[in-house]
Amino acid sequence: MSDPFAGFRALSFDCYGTLIDWETGITQALRPWAARHGLALTRDEILDAFSATETVVQSERPAAPYPLVLAEVLRRMGARFGVGVSGTEAATFGASIGDWPAFQDSADALRRLGTRFSLLVLSNVDRRSFARSNRHLGVTFDRIVTAEDVGSYKPTPANFAALLAAVDELGLAPDQLLHVAESLYHDHAPARDAGLRSVWIHRRHAVDGFGATPAPDSDVTPDWRFESMAAFAAAAGT
Repeated sequence: MSDPFAGFRALSFDCYGTLIDWETGITQALRPWAARHGLALTRDEILDAFSATETVVQSERPAAPYPLVLAEVLRRMGARFGVGVSGTEAATFGASIGDWPAFQDSADALRRLGTRFSLLVLSNVDRRSFARSNRHLGVTFDRIVTAEDVGSYKPTPANFAALLAAVDELGLAPDQLLHVAESLYHDHAPARDAGLRSVWIHRRHAVDGFGATPAPDSDVTPDWRFESMAAFAAAAGT
């Protein structure tokens, strides 16, 4: 039986939504705020408001550290729902990133995949916040590229150019890298435009919509699709 991943020597991962369950983390962080202000918001309503706001803030403030992006997202969500947001509430949400849980299969799948591939991260976050999240993942990545390093947020092409530069530092060619992510908007479309093949970890396979991420701007079909990191790790023979 042929190995579909035989030509790849490195995997690059999106973190939030793929390895870290950010939708659970976001809703858990925002429910106390909503309750204090008498907002009976469902999980979907919280995520829809977040999705409509986060990318706008990132495009307006590409150099802002991610905790400050989140703080501004909450302020705008408050305006959307007609309630106030205190400085403490905004800062608390911005600091919540490291508390967002990992998906249950992430740490073990990464450990297994690391026996075969070099592991990289391309994340829409700052270094400090990612370090806190990485404690939930339990692996040492060969390269970490964050929005803070690049000065912009995915899906900006510069982020994928920085990823390819990191691959070059490892002595690998671009066609030896496989990008692994959940978001079609943030990852699969720009990865395709950068000439990369990709694996879709479709964490939201059991629910409708796009949750905390916008819909992609164009049709994009990842090269492989799995419903979990565990399934991908098994398919990769690890």
